[in-house]
Amino acid sequence: MRVVNVPPSLDHHAINALAESIGAWPPEGRLLFDARGTTWASPSGLTALLTAGQALIEAGLDRPRLALPAQDDVRSYWARAGFFTNATECFELHGKVPRRQADTTSDVLLPVMPIRASEDVHLVVSRIQEAAARILTHELRIAAKATMRFAMTLSEACQNVIEHAGTGGWVAVHAYTWRKRLGKRVVVIAVSDAGVGFRRSLEATEARRHGDRWNDRTALESALIHGVSRFRDPGRGQGLSGIKHFLQDWQGKISIRSGTARLSIVPPWDDDVPMAEGLPFFPGAQLQIVIPAQEEA
Repeated sequence: MRVVNVPPSLDHHAINALAESIGAWPPEGRLLFDARGTTWASPSGLTALLTAGQALIEAGLDRPRLALPAQDDVRSYWARAGFFTNATECFELHGKVPRRQADTTSDVLLPVMPIRASEDVHLVVSRIQEAAARILTHELRIAAKATMRFAMTLSEACQNVIEHAGTGGWVAVHAYTWRKRLGKRVVVIAVSDAGVGFRRSLEATEARRHGDRWNDRTALESALIHGVSRFRDPGRGQGLSGIKHFLQDWQGKISIRSGTARLSIVPPWDDDVPMAEGLPFFPGAQLQIVIPAQEEA
């Protein structure tokens, strides 16, 4: 049994620490994910943790163990956010699992939901359609007419898993205050899968053109910056391009991590690096979208 330390703050940046602790892929021996010291988690962190467990099982390895957070309020939030509803598929849980169920009626979160087929995407969008209007108008002060575009953004992000990953994934949405840089309310959409990743997905159509430069970085740039898709049909595979244009209207941020690289389109309010490469390998692809509250008119 080898211990994988789950960071105290489990967000999209913590995926690097999680990947480094897992080590070479596929890892040897059974893993114990130790989250006893974890005190905060974002939608990106929760979906990535599920992805790690999913990937280990799909690689034919022993079901990993997960030591749950020690703090009652942290476990309660994980339950409300729908983590435990899905975690039994990926982990052998050790610790006290709260009895409370996922909060499916909240105005500030969409609990973690699995994405395995187009029907799941439709369910995700239908569940958030009504809540989206309240989130956008009350939390972000965005005009109600943008609700449909928000739902389409969520749908496109989920549909990418169905069309490109080759396996299932997870999605979660949460509205909270981003204190570190903005000091204002944001909505965070996180989509993570344990699939083939961007490089392998685009390899058949793009690798020859890039030659020795073909890697995780160039694959992400091809998909997000240049709108390249493995689909040759006009209109197919343009989901990321649509998301990017939607976020530009609202000064939103999109980050995609795949394999050993992470590419971000960084708005003026953030100081993240646009490209990070040479990262420790993590399976599949992890997408995070951040939409900030708008200034009062």
